[in-house]
Amino acid sequence: MRTHTTFLIAAFATAFGSTDGFKFMSNWQPPKILTDAQKVEIAKTEERFGNKKLVVITGCSSGLGRETVKNLLATDQYHVVGAVRDVDKMEAVAELDGFNMDNFHIMECELNSFDSVDKFCQDLKEYQLAKPIDRLICNAGVYQPSLPYAKWSVDGHEQTMQINFLSHFLMISKLMPGMSAAPDPRVIMVGSVTGNDNTVGGGGVYPIADLKNLDGFAAGFKNPIAMADGYGFIGAKAYKDSKLCLMMMSNFLHAKYHRNTGIAFSSIYPGCIAETPLFREKRAWFRKYFPIFMKYITGGYVGVEEAGQRLFQVAHDPRCGKSGVYWSWNGGPREGRGAAALEKGGAISGGGGAGGGWDSIYENDQSDKVNNLELSVKLFQTATEITGAQWPEAKSFVSPCPTLKVIGTISKSMIAREELKRMADRPGFNEDGSPIKLTKRKKAALVADKVASKVLKNTVGRVGRVAGRVLLGEIPETAKRGSFQDEKPVEEMATPPVSGLETKLPDMALETNTAVTKTINVVDENDKAVLEGEIFDHVFANGKKAPADLVEEREWKVSEPTKEKELSIA
Repeated sequence: MRTHTTFLIAAFATAFGSTDGFKFMSNWQPPKILTDAQKVEIAKTEERFGNKKLVVITGCSSGLGRETVKNLLATDQYHVVGAVRDVDKMEAVAELDGFNMDNFHIMECELNSFDSVDKFCQDLKEYQLAKPIDRLICNAGVYQPSLPYAKWSVDGHEQTMQINFLSHFLMISKLMPGMSAAPDPRVIMVGSVTGNDNTVGGGGVYPIADLKNLDGFAAGFKNPIAMADGYGFIGAKAYKDSKLCLMMMSNFLHAKYHRNTGIAFSSIYPGCIAETPLFREKRAWFRKYFPIFMKYITGGYVGVEEAGQRLFQVAHDPRCGKSGVYWSWNGGPREGRGAAALEKGGAISGGGGAGGGWDSIYENDQSDKVNNLELSVKLFQTATEITGAQWPEAKSFVSPCPTLKVIGTISKSMIAREELKRMADRPGFNEDGSPIKLTKRKKAALVADKVASKVLKNTVGRVGRVAGRVLLGEIPETAKRGSFQDEKPVEEMATPPVSGLETKLPDMALETNTAVTKTINVVDENDKAVLEGEIFDHVFANGKKAPADLVEEREWKVSEPTKEKELSIA
């Protein structure tokens, strides 16, 4: 029994010794009494979603998003909300592909307008009832490489950047807070090799994704400012910059929010989907020969069906619950090589140089631009200002220990008072170097705190000190004068030699016949009278000299010493 108890103690000590030791307690809640309205909402939630995970995906009426929804619904494990610009088109596609409409819900969301994004998020919260979002897939995107000039969104921003990045940025800020209640929440952003300049596709083909110092974003990014870096517009670069922003933001949100929310933030490159509506604005000859070039020359061709399997894998595969990752796939081209090359069990059929099968997924490296932490912070700040996004405060997990909560509540006001005092004694400085002046409100708070502290000190504080002496006893004398190590007696202390003393004073007698006394009287008769006068003047006369005729009328005297006080010469 003793061995078993010791083992349990050691196990708990090991578990709780780490920083995440108590994190499993974060969702512990006291029993709640549900209202009738809450019971009805829970019942409706179970009826609508059952035990299925809730997935929200943007841009799923064609291409990559459409194929991803097919795979999600095929598992019968997900309830999918499709956020699309054209509801009628999505309804036709769903009917054509045979979507199970019990598990698929269409909602309008025009990423070209921040108001539309805001309305979509509000409508979604009403639709999901008490169900948290398990997956948010930011897939929608536009590619307009042939535009000679910028096209503007409803909000006056360059269209490609708003649709691909800014609107998704705003959507994440609105939907993320409720996702932490899900058991395995994930936010997935579709990146691109073109936004990663450590590859041939991203670093060898002009124009190159480069945000420079984000001067365009810092200036508000409104018409006529069309590029994030503040320079001239190029349609292809606007697309590449938007993908770079998505991948940078995935890393930043991972660093800022993953630890305290549990949400996994990741980005992916599904491969070069050469036959996708993304290239609908390219010339006819390009749409015809580009897939052939990618399939047989570079080996990087990936069909839209296979790319949909890859995006589905990042949403579905338990291995992809890891946060802060840029997912890619290894392997040579397999597509179109016959049934023998296809993998079994629902796995991905394989692609080109961009990736292979289900088990070939790996954590890819990102460029220095994507990993630029300082620029990522500026991107977050400027995008927040442009979109008006409101992000939750990033709070670390705090132990649910009730004692800690009680102590924290009691000490909160005391800490605030002490901080006010510190700010008064050691003020900070403005940007121009001048001292920060206390506001009238802070000055009033200091005065009120001083009055309250004095009252408490002379009332509650005095009672507390008396109670402390009664309950705890007097402080030991050894604690007052120190008891760590006894000092050496005077006789045992060696007199240090003085260099050259014998040479300079040869005739001086170094011995004395005067005996050294160990005691002296604290006061004699004359000193006693002076001491009495000083005490009276400072204690009873507030520092003023007492009249001579009152000296003899004092009713108190310095008592006679009962014994001599020892005085150490040392």
